[in-house]
Amino acid sequence: MSNLTKEEILTILNAKDSDILKYMSKTAEYRENNLITYSKNIFIPLTEICRNDCGYCNFKKNPDDPNAIILKTKDEILAELKEAEKYGCKEALFTFGEDADDEEIVQMKLNEFGYNNMCDYIYDICEMTLNETSLLPHTNGGNFTFENLKKLKEVNASMGLMLENSSNRLMELPAHKKSPGKNPQLRIETISNAGKLKIPYTTGILIGIGETKEEIAESLLTIKDIYDEYGHIQEVIIQNFTPIPGIEMENWPEPSFLDMIRTVIAGSLLFKDTDVSIQVPPNLNNDTAQIFLLCGADDWGGVSPVSPDYVNITSPWPGIDELEKLTIDTGFELTERLCVYEKYINAEWLNELLLEKISNLS
Repeated sequence: MSNLTKEEILTILNAKDSDILKYMSKTAEYRENNLITYSKNIFIPLTEICRNDCGYCNFKKNPDDPNAIILKTKDEILAELKEAEKYGCKEALFTFGEDADDEEIVQMKLNEFGYNNMCDYIYDICEMTLNETSLLPHTNGGNFTFENLKKLKEVNASMGLMLENSSNRLMELPAHKKSPGKNPQLRIETISNAGKLKIPYTTGILIGIGETKEEIAESLLTIKDIYDEYGHIQEVIIQNFTPIPGIEMENWPEPSFLDMIRTVIAGSLLFKDTDVSIQVPPNLNNDTAQIFLLCGADDWGGVSPVSPDYVNITSPWPGIDELEKLTIDTGFELTERLCVYEKYINAEWLNELLLEKISNLS
């Protein structure tokens, strides 16, 4: 069970003045070390076609867009992976629009490549990554069925899916009203199925898309309850909405800096008795990233020296040197991790192929 009630989380989310500083100091009490982690990765979108049409998204492209990635070939992907190896990247982050193969143009490409669906294709891409490179695959491609998750587990060191929010009400707002895959029940089912299958997993919430503080509290508690049942969630991302020109929500207000501070504190204190990391994306918070370390965050997430953040294309990654300076200046030590956390690197969670690859990396 969670160590904080909904009412206690709401008290943190509504804190003002010196109470905010009091809660910040509490996160320091529970910090076990001064290490801040990150994963050096390459971000590879297999396709930018997606069945969802989120109001805040600039990742999705229309099939008739001449600049859209319809489906990358294996040769293209392998060339990118080999380039990432030169920079010491250890994680291959594969993303693609949810149910992209529902679109005829993607299905035609898959058939041309000899595949019937995206799941079979990403399976072979991950297998190729393991066999021909030193990188570890991490797939984030939306909701998957239990059977497809079971298949992808064999060739992924970890996987991920943002819950974003557990409230059905947001399905009526611009953020999710045209996105059936953002139905929270579907996302909770996928995250839970990953737990049943013992897949090391990343999830998180997105704030600033029209949710209430009560819905933030409920979303954090939902993630905590899933973790308590299955133990597979290795990190929780607390991500802020950032408007980008051209998206439907370009004039939507960003969450306040204080709302981010309070939410990170709440997440840190909720998971204080676990080994779940709290992650805040540094490229979305260039000027304020350091303060989140003082609020309990202990992970910067994936940072790439070779590829942009295709989901937040206007927010470039900080360089590793810059990230290290920010971390040291705050009083912490930056350390690289793999996309799968150490506690999951054993036969209970990973198969022999993945364990052997990780052993070679070590």
